[in-house]
Amino acid sequence: MKKRVTGIGGFFFKADDPDNLKHWYKERLGIPTDQYGWSFTWRKDDTPNERAITQWSPFDAATDYFKPSQKQFMFNFRVENLEQLLEVLKEEGVTVVGEIESYSYGKFGWVLDPEGNKIELWEPIDETLL
Repeated sequence: MKKRVTGIGGFFFKADDPDNLKHWYKERLGIPTDQYGWSFTWRKDDTPNERAITQWSPFDAATDYFKPSQKQFMFNFRVENLEQLLEVLKEEGVTVVGEIESYSYGKFGWVLDPEGNKIELWEPIDETLL
């Protein structure tokens, strides 16, 4: 397995008032936030006809989405071949959390790093532009 992580897929963090925080970033920094935060779009170097996304999202402070981690943040990394990567990581002794989930925009899996940070791994389905 050559490639593992191919880029940052997102940065998620807990906030006391996510809606107010998204509004602040929109008003003060000009970030075009929506209900989820902000989806940065960019083009891949090796396939510039594909548009990719990196997500910035504040979550409610009471979210369970980061569990079992007790941290205030969670990184999301873009990966290739999520299923194979999770198998390799298991073999290497990495703690895999939960089951793979699939959506129209890609597959997701989760692992814990040695300090208990939950890491979301995302095999995206990027949009090809004509």
